[in-house]
Amino acid sequence: MSRRVSTHTEHQHGVRPNDHHDTYEIETNITRSTSITKRESDIEHREGSLSVQEVEEEDLPHHLYVYEEPNHVTSFPNRWSRIRYWLREPAAEFLGTMILIIFGNGVDCQVVLSGSMNVSPAPKGDYLSISFGWGVGTAMGVWVSGGYSGGHINPAVTIALATFRQFPWWKVPIYILAQVLGAFTGALITYATYFHALDAFEGKGVRTVPGTAALFATYAMGYETSVSCFFDEFLGTALLVIGVLAITDKKNGPPPAGLVPLVLFLLILGEGACLGMNTAYAINPARDLGPRIMTWIFYGREVFNYRHQYWLWTPILGPIFGGLAGAFVYDAFCFTGAESILNKPNATARRHHERAMKSARDKIPAGIDNV
Repeated sequence: MSRRVSTHTEHQHGVRPNDHHDTYEIETNITRSTSITKRESDIEHREGSLSVQEVEEEDLPHHLYVYEEPNHVTSFPNRWSRIRYWLREPAAEFLGTMILIIFGNGVDCQVVLSGSMNVSPAPKGDYLSISFGWGVGTAMGVWVSGGYSGGHINPAVTIALATFRQFPWWKVPIYILAQVLGAFTGALITYATYFHALDAFEGKGVRTVPGTAALFATYAMGYETSVSCFFDEFLGTALLVIGVLAITDKKNGPPPAGLVPLVLFLLILGEGACLGMNTAYAINPARDLGPRIMTWIFYGREVFNYRHQYWLWTPILGPIFGGLAGAFVYDAFCFTGAESILNKPNATARRHHERAMKSARDKIPAGIDNV
């Protein structure tokens, strides 16, 4: 289906009358065309406007740009814009997760390292500061990426949405790879930022897992058992996914779209302040795996040998299964939207729908007399 799109807009949108010709010229600044969203009946076709073009609506992305060249409507003004169009979702996940880790690992380093007199004469923060830092990192990461990729920045969220909310499975490995790479990059940037403080804390060139590795990846408290570690991450991620689904549920009093990151800030702040002590609340496989790979480079293989593959079954499998459980609970007891697999119509509902549609088609329209 094609739609005729006029590039004529009002003067304040970048188009002004030409004093010498009966046409309109477009100013040199790039403007966003609002014509694509108008109904066909609302589009003006009059002599003196720029000529219209046939545009295949399904072939265009969600944005449309108008440039200074007459009769030029395009979504790809140059080669890079076309590349960016195909990379924007994984790039947004990469950038959002990187921001999350820079804030989170950064506050961990600042609070812990400043506790040493070799680094700072006075501590720069406390445990509540850590909770705030991770909350701000989450909010900013989602704010940056949300409009382009959905702002998952967490493989547990991505897998839960693919399982229960029809998020395309073919995108899952792409998203997860982008998230892990973003977390790795964020941890590496933070490590470089605090490199000299780490030297002052442990000794020049000294890097030990008991000393500072926990500033980047997660490690459990000594009193925790293997089962309790798994359950801690399972519970934290289940609550996280329930919160995410509730915040984005249009029938559950959601916040305005621009305030979703702020609500997520409060959610992560609460998780850290209430459930963060035992395992440092990874609740995000990428948040642990990316920084752990980074520390493997500088701290050695011990980061993966800790507690007999702790890295796999606590900060990776725990959040994944917890996210699935949280999504199931919310969709089973609260969510009524058609996109959930738990609300998929059964055979009886489909037959009822087909009968209703057939009855509507057979009904004589009002105002038509039988002859």
